[in-house]
Amino acid sequence: MLRTQKLTKRFGGLTAVDEVDFELEDELCSLIGPNGAGKTTFFDLLTGTLRPSSGTIELKTERGWRDMTEAGTDETASLGLHRSYQITNIFSGSTVAENVRIAAQAHGNDSFTLWRNTKAFDGYIEEAHSILERVGLASEAETTASNLSHGEKRKLEVAIALAGDPDVLLLDEPNAGVSSESVEEIIALIHDVADDHAVLLVEHNMDIVMNVSDRIVVLHQGAVIADGDPETIQNDPAVQEAYFGSYADDWKDASGTKRGTEGTTA
Repeated sequence: MLRTQKLTKRFGGLTAVDEVDFELEDELCSLIGPNGAGKTTFFDLLTGTLRPSSGTIELKTERGWRDMTEAGTDETASLGLHRSYQITNIFSGSTVAENVRIAAQAHGNDSFTLWRNTKAFDGYIEEAHSILERVGLASEAETTASNLSHGEKRKLEVAIALAGDPDVLLLDEPNAGVSSESVEEIIALIHDVADDHAVLLVEHNMDIVMNVSDRIVVLHQGAVIADGDPETIQNDPAVQEAYFGSYADDWKDASGTKRGTEGTTA
């Protein structure tokens, strides 16, 4: 669905992403690593927010693999690669339904017909309500977005990313700032979204990562140091040394099964 070859991003003398070879299949893959490992920069490269210093990015489309290395954010999104953000990014003064309707229209064929009555876009309105039903916000459709709880705003972020039915979805810390009471709802939402989308997830809560991931890729100092299923990653000595550090013993019980450490940072 999405792949990179020797993808590199330098900021002066700092190499933030270092020759990363990566391929996302039809799966839920989590991208983890210490703070400053290059995760957000990697997301920014994939979505066209940043241009790489070298290397390539390709997205699988109906016509085969397409080179996206120089594509901007608009082109990337139009071809089916959507993203949610670490910091909540919504239209606070609009209703919940309008936030999603606007996103759906932006990915449709009517994004520049700004002066028509919104009732002319029934298809986008129906899509918005269908997505809100899916993410558990149907009852808040006419609520002004600023009045949502933080957890509900995170759900709205995912709903906006789902508009236009992307093939690949990048989720940047969807659990950030969410209360412990809402964590199970976010986990259920991630599972649901992964049923029909290829998902690349950045998440700090390691309990969530181990719970939802088909595969985990570990970045350290901009380079991939491990790639495998959750059990393989959990038991990898290089990952334990570079990433888990003093938390390493907490990842195994006496029988060697995974236990997790809630709140460990990625």
